[in-house]
Amino acid sequence: MCFHNSLSKKAQEVANRFNAQSEINFEPIFYASGFSYPLWPLITSEEPDKLRMYRWGLIPHWVKEESQAKEIRTMTLNAKSETVFEKPSFKFSIRKKRCLIPSTGFFEWQDFNKKKYPYFIRLKEMEIFAFAGIYTSWTDKTSGEIVHTFSILTTEANPLMARIHNMKKRMPVILEKEKEKKWLNDDLTDEQIKSFFPAIDDRMMQAYTISKRITSRTMNPNVPEVNEAFEYPELI
Repeated sequence: MCFHNSLSKKAQEVANRFNAQSEINFEPIFYASGFSYPLWPLITSEEPDKLRMYRWGLIPHWVKEESQAKEIRTMTLNAKSETVFEKPSFKFSIRKKRCLIPSTGFFEWQDFNKKKYPYFIRLKEMEIFAFAGIYTSWTDKTSGEIVHTFSILTTEANPLMARIHNMKKRMPVILEKEKEKKWLNDDLTDEQIKSFFPAIDDRMMQAYTISKRITSRTMNPNVPEVNEAFEYPELI
């Protein structure tokens, strides 16, 4: 799955990459866990020329109470592409509310001899790329606050990711650059939407092991060093 992401660029750099306007400001995110439900810049189908901040962990519009919203978002950080058209949380958004989720790389763990080793994965030719995502807005009926949220689509792993994420063998849906605007097209049929789901060619990807600072309880993982290569002799 995809629960750990990086966007190590400033707002204007991200806006320039997607030919979008940025009325928001954010610092580089070297590491963020979806389970902290962070705010993240998106480009939505409704406003394809702007960066907007949405919170990771989709809360469907039909959720009634805050307690239910907090519970459901733990299960909607990702949306499985094979079932996204059937799941009540996702079936409206996948047809009408699709988005680009900028990234400079993501994190996954490999199981080897009953130990887990972290990897950083990125694209070779694109410093900033996009995951296929879905989004929605939920209104807290108690406070009146409108909460904007999103989920990252996942798919069956390509050969590279199957070797790394070797237990569940999943990966995020990564969009090739020429497909990004098409993903935001509001007139796509279900079959056209499904054509985006197959995993990207792993020859476009680069992956390497990183230090276990990412899981440290005493060190801040949101630093540039967390993206740097680190070798484990037992894996060589």
